[in-house]
Amino acid sequence: MSDIRHVLDNPALASLTGPHAHFAECRGRILRYPTDVSPWVGLPDDPGADDWADLAALAGPGAEAPLPGFSGELPEGWDITFDMDGVQLVDDGIPAAPEPEAVRLTAADVPEMLDLVERTRPGPFLPRTIELGTYLGIRRGGALVAMAGERLHPPGWTEISAVCTDPAVRGQGLATRLILAVAHGIRERGETPFLHTGAGNTDAIRLYESLGFRLRRRTRFLSARVPETAVDERAVGV
Repeated sequence: MSDIRHVLDNPALASLTGPHAHFAECRGRILRYPTDVSPWVGLPDDPGADDWADLAALAGPGAEAPLPGFSGELPEGWDITFDMDGVQLVDDGIPAAPEPEAVRLTAADVPEMLDLVERTRPGPFLPRTIELGTYLGIRRGGALVAMAGERLHPPGWTEISAVCTDPAVRGQGLATRLILAVAHGIRERGETPFLHTGAGNTDAIRLYESLGFRLRRRTRFLSARVPETAVDERAVGV
C-alpha cells in the first residue's frame, strides 16, 4: 500500500469509517464523533466546496471545527483558532506488559477522570470519551492519580491517549506503567498501538521513544471557526 493511503495518514476518517462507525455523525463525506465523545472530525483527503459546506452545516455557524492533519488552504471566512505542529509515533517493539496496580475505569469514574484531566491537561477528554475504548487508572488512597486509555481506532491500530499523572505523584513511573498496560491490551487483540503528541512536547517524545515508539510522521493539529454566515446553498436551492 502506498504510504499516502495508509490508514494512519487520516486516522479519524479511518476510525469513523471502520471500528468506530457506530459513533459517526455524517453529512456527505464529512464524519465526526458526537461532541461529548471526541472533537475529532473525519475530513476527506481532498475536501472540496461541498465538503466545507457539509462541515459547516454539521458543526453549525460560529462553531469551532477541529481539522486534524489538514494542511491545505481554508475556504474564505474560516478563521484558524488553533494551530500546532504534532507528531505521530507507532509501536516499534515496546515492552508491553500488564500492570497489577491498574484498574479498569468505568462510567462511574468519569467525574474523577474529568477532574484529573482538568488539572493535568493531556488533551481533549469529554464526558463520553471513555466509550472509545479501555481506560486504565491507578488509585492511591482511593483517589485517581494516573490514567491512560484508547481513543482513535483505525483498522488494525489503536491510539493511546489521555496519558496523565497527578503532579503530586509524578516521578514514580505511573504513566509509563499505564502506557505499557494499555499497549498490552491492544496487542492482545492483534492490533498495534500508536499515539500523537505535540511536536514541542520533547519530554513526552523522549519518553515514548525510550519505550520503543518511533516517529512515523509529522502532522498538524488545526481548528478553524465556521463562518457565522455559513449557509449550505444546496439546502436553499441556490
